[in-house]
Amino acid sequence: MIRKIRIFLEMIKFEHSLFALPFAFVGAILGAVMMLDRLPTWSEIGWVTIAMVGARSAAMGLNRLIDRAIDARNPRTAGRAIPAGLLGIREVVVFIIVSFALLFLAAFRLNPLVVKLLPIAVFALVFYHYTKRFTWLCHLFLGFTIALGPLGGWLAVTGEASPAAYLLYVSVAFWIAGFDIVYACQDAEYDREAKLHSIPARFGVRNALLIARLFHIVPAFGFLTLFWMTDLSFGYLAGALISLGILAYQHMLVKPEDLSRVNIAFFSMNGTLSVVLFAFTLFDLVVLRKW
Repeated sequence: MIRKIRIFLEMIKFEHSLFALPFAFVGAILGAVMMLDRLPTWSEIGWVTIAMVGARSAAMGLNRLIDRAIDARNPRTAGRAIPAGLLGIREVVVFIIVSFALLFLAAFRLNPLVVKLLPIAVFALVFYHYTKRFTWLCHLFLGFTIALGPLGGWLAVTGEASPAAYLLYVSVAFWIAGFDIVYACQDAEYDREAKLHSIPARFGVRNALLIARLFHIVPAFGFLTLFWMTDLSFGYLAGALISLGILAYQHMLVKPEDLSRVNIAFFSMNGTLSVVLFAFTLFDLVVLRKW
């Protein structure tokens, strides 16, 4: 049983929750302070966490299930759980159903608006896995799907959005799309051979890395603009500037002729960025503002 749990956790890359979960907390906390003049309750934070874990687990399970034939043919991914025979299709389907059940339960415990928006979230979580079969804009579909986390965190606590919520949503979407382009550079040659679509496969690795930098101008602008649009103060601004430094360093690690440090740029740097921005946002609103 312990071995099976480890395989499931490896399949969904549970540790990568650091990418989206801190931003969901940013959305929940910032939305509550701006719209409700309070911090989220522990119950709200708990259900937002469960919703994020359920949504992300379902998404990763769907990815491994839908792409199992593609993964089996790609030397880099042939060792994943389904192609390697470590998990059966029925097991993964049950896992996906349970994950969606967690998402639905959390939504019903939060507020009616997020329940009404569930069909959109479920459609996005399923549809984006198919986009690389027909468009090189698949990275943006991924970004705008995962960025539903911070927007959902905001809506889950407040029941309504604001321009700042949508700015956070778009900023996180382009941040995720940018680093997904960097990660996809590893499979550029395979994607072309398999007739799959991605920006590296369509435009080449060198141009893809340039496009990723251009994409990351959006979160750089967005994270700084949140400082002027919201109740955030210089504590948050310090975190935003550190995050932008991490973002810039990420692009220094990866060169068109040397992709050996993609995993450091993709996993370590982006996980650190999201935690840093959340920590400084929390410090700003809880300690400096004393909510």
